Amino acid sequence: MRVFVTGATGFIGSALVPELINAGHKVLGLTRSEVGAKALAAAGAEVHRGSLEDLESLKSGAAKADAVIHLAFIHDFSKFQENCETDRRAIEALGSALAGSDRLLIATSGTLLVAPGRLATEKDGPTGTIPRVTTEEEATALAGPGVRICVVRLPQVHDQNKQGLVTYLIDIAREKGVSAFVGDGMNRWSAAHLSDTARLYRLALKKGSAGCYHAVAEEALPVRDIAQVIGRRLKLPVVAKTSAEAGEHFGWFAGFAGLDGPASSALTRERLGWRPVGPGLIADLERAHNLEI
Repeated sequence: MRVFVTGATGFIGSALVPELINAGHKVLGLTRSEVGAKALAAAGAEVHRGSLEDLESLKSGAAKADAVIHLAFIHDFSKFQENCETDRRAIEALGSALAGSDRLLIATSGTLLVAPGRLATEKDGPTGTIPRVTTEEEATALAGPGVRICVVRLPQVHDQNKQGLVTYLIDIAREKGVSAFVGDGMNRWSAAHLSDTARLYRLALKKGSAGCYHAVAEEALPVRDIAQVIGRRLKLPVVAKTSAEAGEHFGWFAGFAGLDGPASSALTRERLGWRPVGPGLIADLERAHNLEI
């Protein structure tokens, strides 16, 4: 297939593009920069100029493709609601270009706040508390005759260079001189290696059916364990912060630091035959380049 990929030069996109090409697909990758264009060309992809804010570029890219994988998101948490609205408009534009064609649109969301305090599953629907909830709401609204919508929910996706929200924990530890967690640190996050995540998108594309998938390799990692590795690698004290202290220590990140958001991928593994084989999050942190002193 010819697949239009937004976010094609981002963290996950840079792994997904070769994954798709090696499987025999042709990739049309969205980029707004010359650097991105060169990276896509070097990977063997076709370049499509545009951005999330340029809705006509999204529509024209989708119109040229047999399927669309939407990865791009503006990761500026100071403008989070504004960026969610940008994402909603982007999905609406992509969906409008696919309407009536029965072509597949794979959108991207997250697992962390699907079902706080319990193990989230693929059967849990979007709620108002999910980050990027507008992604799933818009995708659900688009679903219908002639439009196939699939949502991939991401946990903390990692390799030795980057680790999802854990990257912010590392940055804060460097800044504050301590590696911290909230309360007893037993709130849980799920995770998956970058290579496994890219393979899941390819399998979802191959399956071609509407629905929700969880790219979860590890269901429930205590944040305290993550903080301990960060502290050990950076040679910093590991400390507990109360909920009252979290705001001052973590800043904007305080809302995430204490979240308990484990997630299952049992249905995804059953439906797609997905078997994650990459290193775990703790193993990657033990060798992470961004934890070198």
